[in-house]
Amino acid sequence: MITGLGAISPLGLDATSTWNGLLAGRSGIAPITKFDASAFSCRIAGEVRGFNPEDYLERKEARKMDTFIHYAVAASREALADSGLTIDLRNRDRVGTYIGSGIGGLPLLEATHRELLERGPRRVSPFFIPGMILNLASGQVSILLGARGPNLAVATACATGTHAVGESLRIIRDGLADAMITGGTEAVISPLAVSGFCSMKALSTRNEEPEKASRPFDAERDGFVMGEGAGILVLEEREQALARGARIYAEVAGYGMSGDAYHISAPSENGEGAVRAMSAALQDAGVEPARVDYINAHGTSTPAGDRVETIAVKTLFGEQAYRLAFSSTKSMTGHLLGAAGGLETAVAALAVYHDHVPPTINQTSPDPECDLDAVPNESRRMTVRTALNNSFGFGGTNASILLCKHAAG
Repeated sequence: MITGLGAISPLGLDATSTWNGLLAGRSGIAPITKFDASAFSCRIAGEVRGFNPEDYLERKEARKMDTFIHYAVAASREALADSGLTIDLRNRDRVGTYIGSGIGGLPLLEATHRELLERGPRRVSPFFIPGMILNLASGQVSILLGARGPNLAVATACATGTHAVGESLRIIRDGLADAMITGGTEAVISPLAVSGFCSMKALSTRNEEPEKASRPFDAERDGFVMGEGAGILVLEEREQALARGARIYAEVAGYGMSGDAYHISAPSENGEGAVRAMSAALQDAGVEPARVDYINAHGTSTPAGDRVETIAVKTLFGEQAYRLAFSSTKSMTGHLLGAAGGLETAVAALAVYHDHVPPTINQTSPDPECDLDAVPNESRRMTVRTALNNSFGFGGTNASILLCKHAAG
């Protein structure tokens, strides 16, 4: 059961403002301000704005951590408060953390390397390593919130957050914890990361119209837009959540994963790996394809990725594919990389809870090969009994989570 949500995103510093921004169809994409990007082919991103780590951490502690950890701590504090769950002596060994990051503390690595070259090895901080390795997002949340249950991290590129949620589901099912604080976090809008993706020609170069650059399923899409932030959920064992009268956003009913075994960055042409991940999630939940109402698509705005995901959905769902809503919130947030799956699972949970589906914005020239209902440009009120969240990553790693509406009583 999902009982708490937290978010840091290009649309806001909490889950509510992020959700409201999505429903309003507001873009969080703008020119890069974190560094001088004037020499880069892509000069736009979905940056988090107005974030102050000292609102969530003591200044001395905040200076020991890369920004991706700051985001994880902030979103985790919000999710835990939202859940109403108290971690204390009675339950602290039964509450765990499972928070992933696709890349980890690359900006801190870049800055520390400059320090090493310019001022020598004695100037490298003793907190450099624990400040940048990716499992320290989960570790710091565990320490700061007093959660002494399973403490893990995962790094599966753009599928990271969804894998973290799915593996947390398995931990609870296996009786190893009663609650898990889980999701993904990322903060790599930095010169090295942006230049790397630019060299791959993976990023949009629509620099003059940043708010229109991320346009999944549109014929004029030209690549993804980098984003940053964190999406964190509190998952609880059903009976515990019911016993304490928790608000339940949705039930995590199924989890599926697969590998393409095809290419380091491109999806398999027929979407076969995505089909198997989605099918596994449905089978795990015991839900027929006809009962799925909404898919929060991976939908990155890349020419191949959007087309192949559309093929995969049509392969698995048949005619039902044309009846379900299939939107990509990356059109507004950009692609949060390892944080995407955490944030988008939270978005799917809110869609189930509120019966309200966010749109895919920038739909002006729909691609005829992407002919499903992308919920173009405006959010839609509709009954959402079940929602699927898809995340697919470099290396051919795929993850899908199926959420179902909780029936009170």
